[in-house]
Amino acid sequence: MAIKKSELYSSIWQSCDELRDGIEPAQYKNYVLVLLFVKYVSDKYAGQPYSSITVPPGGGFADMQAAKGKPNIGEELKKVINALVEANPRLDVIEGVDFDDSGKFGEGKEMQERLTNLIAIFENPALNFAQNRADGDDLLGDAYEYLMRNFATESGKSKGQFYTPAEVSRVIAKIIGIEHAHSQEATLYDPTCGSGSLLLKAADEVSTAIKGITIYGQEIDGSTRGLAQMNMILHNIPTASIYKGNTLANWSTPSFSESQ
Repeated sequence: MAIKKSELYSSIWQSCDELRDGIEPAQYKNYVLVLLFVKYVSDKYAGQPYSSITVPPGGGFADMQAAKGKPNIGEELKKVINALVEANPRLDVIEGVDFDDSGKFGEGKEMQERLTNLIAIFENPALNFAQNRADGDDLLGDAYEYLMRNFATESGKSKGQFYTPAEVSRVIAKIIGIEHAHSQEATLYDPTCGSGSLLLKAADEVSTAIKGITIYGQEIDGSTRGLAQMNMILHNIPTASIYKGNTLANWSTPSFSESQ
């Protein structure tokens, strides 16, 4: 039986409730999405040889579960993320999310309970992403975009700051004519990619006969660039390259000379 999107969204949104006191939406979205990401790659790739993501011992969601209830749970979660990044250097975008921050999670018992409750939400059987597609839907990708829309509303920021509405993305994808790409040498590039939703919708327009189209993105904001890189992986496009930089201000500098 297919997982209902409403149930999936409800389960994930509960995780936000654990972080509302003392943390701005613009900040807690990073923690929720990183946990969502670690859960996804663990379900999808753990124990899979030759997979695009390596989930090493000590670097998966099971290790986060093992940290529940421990007095040093924040430190333990940092170790899990560091182990995952060490095995997959291109996942360095999640390394800056610090679960051991007492300024955000409180100290002692408060941090212990808050992080334990947060992890427990992701243990919901409905959030098993080993087979994340149901009835043709990319459930996790849809959930990601659902969260982006809600975080934009919660933070009081324009959705355009880090989320492009799907309808707008589809129209732009049609305008650029990406569906006419005839070879893998075709390149798709967004110099102000935000969370990457436009790139993903444009990539969806490419003929299924064309596999491995090259996707590049660039985003000036470091945390938003991290969201875009995770978004590519969540949508099964792990080879996409998202760079940090400002093409609009530094137009004479080659885009891809910017540091990742």
